Amino acid sequence: MDNKLKIGKYELNSRLIVGSGKYDSFEMTKEATLASGSELITVAVRRLNITDPNKENLRDTFAGTNVKFLPNSAGCVTAEEAITTFRLTREATGIDLIKLEVIGDTQKTLYPDVLETIKACEVLHKEGFTIMAYTSDDPIMAKRLEDAGADAIMPLAAPIGSGLGVQNPYNVVFVREAVNVPVIVDAGIGCASDAAYAMELGAEAVLTNTAIAQAKDPIAMAQAMKHAVIGGRMSYLAGRIPKKPYATASSPVDGLIQF
Repeated sequence: MDNKLKIGKYELNSRLIVGSGKYDSFEMTKEATLASGSELITVAVRRLNITDPNKENLRDTFAGTNVKFLPNSAGCVTAEEAITTFRLTREATGIDLIKLEVIGDTQKTLYPDVLETIKACEVLHKEGFTIMAYTSDDPIMAKRLEDAGADAIMPLAAPIGSGLGVQNPYNVVFVREAVNVPVIVDAGIGCASDAAYAMELGAEAVLTNTAIAQAKDPIAMAQAMKHAVIGGRMSYLAGRIPKKPYATASSPVDGLIQF
C-alpha cells in the first residue's frame, strides 16, 4: 500500500489531517495531534499569532515535532479577503501550503461559497501557492476548482462540526471520478467509522477536528481516527465484494453426504 499522500510538491506519510480548534488547551491540541499520527494540522491564521510573538501560539507548542501547519482562511467571506489573508501569511511565515475556504453562509450551515473560492484559487495558484480547496460535494464545481489550480479538493461530508458523517456517499465517488488531484473528505466527520467509510469510498485522505477535540477522550479518539483511516484505505485498495440480495454459501457443496 502506498501510504504517501501527495499534494502538489508536498508528501505526507499520514492520510489523516486534523484541526486545531475547540480544544481546551494548546497542550491538549499537541497531544491529540501526535496521537493521531497526523503530519498536518490546519489552523486559522489568527491562531498562528504572527503579529505578537509575546503571546502563546501553536507554532511554539509544536516546535520540535514533525507536524506541519496548514493555514486556513476561516472567517473569510470573499475571494479578496482570502487572497489578502494568505499573502500576509506567506510573507510572515513562509508557508505556501494553504487550505482555502470562503464561507457563503456564516450563520447556519457554514457552507462554502464555491464561486468566490474559484476566484481566489485562480489568483493564488498564479502566485505559487499549493492550494487545498474546501468546497461542496458537487463534482462539477470540484472540476472547476481543479481547473482553477487547486492541488487537492476537499468536499464536505456534512456541515462543519455537525458530526453527521458522510451524507452523500455517491457524491464523494462522483467528485473522486471528476478530478485528478487528491480528494480529501472534510467537515462533518463524527467518529472513527465515518473516517473509515470516507476512505472506503475512495477519498485519499480525511480531515477532522471537532470529532477529536470534543470527544470525551480526545487522545483515544485521535488514535481511533488514525487506525480508521489506515483501515479504510486498505479496504478500498483491497476491493470489496459486490452486494447481493441473497445469501451465497461460503463453504463448497460438492461432496456432501447424500441421504
